[in-house]
Amino acid sequence: MGSASSEKAHAVCVPFPAQGHMNPMLKVAKLLHSHGFHITFVLTEFNHRRLVLSSGQEAVRGLPDFQFQTIPDGLPFSEEDATQDIPTLCDSTSMNCLPHFRRLIAELNEENNNDSRPPVSCIVSDGAMSFTLDAARELGIPEVLFWTTSACGYLAYNYYRHLIDRGLIPLKDIGNVSDGFLDAKVDWIPGLMKDMRLKDFPTFIRTVDANDIMLNFVVQEMSRASLASAIILNTFEDLEQSAIIALEKILPPIYSIGPLTLLNRNEISNESPTATITASLWKKDDFCLEWLNSHHDPCSIVYINFGSITVMTNEQLLEFAWGLANSGYHFLWVIRPDLVKGESSVLPLEFIEETKERGLMVSWCAQEEVLMHPTVSVFLTHSGWNSTIESISFGVPMICWPFFAEQQTNCRYSCVEWGVGLEIDNNVKRKEVEELIREMMTGEQKGKEIRNKAMEWKESAIKAIDPDGASLINFERMINEVLRN
Repeated sequence: MGSASSEKAHAVCVPFPAQGHMNPMLKVAKLLHSHGFHITFVLTEFNHRRLVLSSGQEAVRGLPDFQFQTIPDGLPFSEEDATQDIPTLCDSTSMNCLPHFRRLIAELNEENNNDSRPPVSCIVSDGAMSFTLDAARELGIPEVLFWTTSACGYLAYNYYRHLIDRGLIPLKDIGNVSDGFLDAKVDWIPGLMKDMRLKDFPTFIRTVDANDIMLNFVVQEMSRASLASAIILNTFEDLEQSAIIALEKILPPIYSIGPLTLLNRNEISNESPTATITASLWKKDDFCLEWLNSHHDPCSIVYINFGSITVMTNEQLLEFAWGLANSGYHFLWVIRPDLVKGESSVLPLEFIEETKERGLMVSWCAQEEVLMHPTVSVFLTHSGWNSTIESISFGVPMICWPFFAEQQTNCRYSCVEWGVGLEIDNNVKRKEVEELIREMMTGEQKGKEIRNKAMEWKESAIKAIDPDGASLINFERMINEVLRN
């Protein structure tokens, strides 16, 4: 693709500093790079340190035209190797990062005088890092916001203000969380499914405090989205058409460019210089792929991974463990060191003994490779959007145990609207875990229906990123209509 001017375009990509935001932003950055953009990928100092810790100094070396830079996140120095507290992080980045970001851009533009680096010509920022819009406006360059949520989750966030205006939130009493109040139907939002209940909205509404950090942060970020030149979403039109159409009516141009997992695999070859660039903050365990390869029965393994933020109690961990053990199936379970609240996750020796022939537990893995593996049959997930869209991309049905944010929305859509999942009760019990796994693996009715549906959506996802697929066309339009303008 030829650039409009002879000057090479230079995109500064700014992910929100958590793993589930950095991964999809890195995919966007690689795709832009493959379309001739110079890339500066901005990490917080905290995550830069963690990336070096997990993947070595090599990981942040970059390339002449794909560079890593850092800004502080405004929080006190910490050497912890774990996800930071999200409300504290949201508060700090929105209050403290803009001057550091301005300074970084000034330095990038200054160095360009005696360097081969072109001046910054556009910004691609996470939707939750909207302070970057001020810098873009001062420079008179386009900025695209990348919301790493589903379209339905993003649409639900956009209606927080309406829920407040109607007096539904903040809650009158914290007892509302368990007294049935959240079961109330919300069927008046254009583009959202008619079966939405208050409990299916992103969880930051579950507060009695009008000054709650996350409630106000969401309302603030939603109100600023209209200042962007465009918004991109990691989804595809067939999957979320009504939510996308509804968003298009209230926001700047919306480009759905997903699933990014498939688009990247199609557009970027393994020989590409960016292929090995990673943003993984945990050390990956490659043994799990060897372990999967040693199994020969297709669709015989349960994969369990609750993402980078979910925490649970030791009781919940035990219920999951015994449900898995009692199901009798082989399983691959990713257990982060910080998965259990306030303590290290300890599984009983009896469990380890009983499952040692058929279970593998690792602390982190290359999830896409696992989901693509022919032996993997079902995914027990927290319903984060990356996990959900990857699961859909590879035709793997889900057992959903949402934790927070818009995971509840994704879970509701997966189970009701898209028909690719079954929800597990928040108060997890081993019997239910065992029964749901069995239903998903070999159930002749519900399970079979869900497995078939998952394969249909996989076909649809692949079609979206074909050469004449809507997502690939949208990506190229976004470059030509917005970023190179």
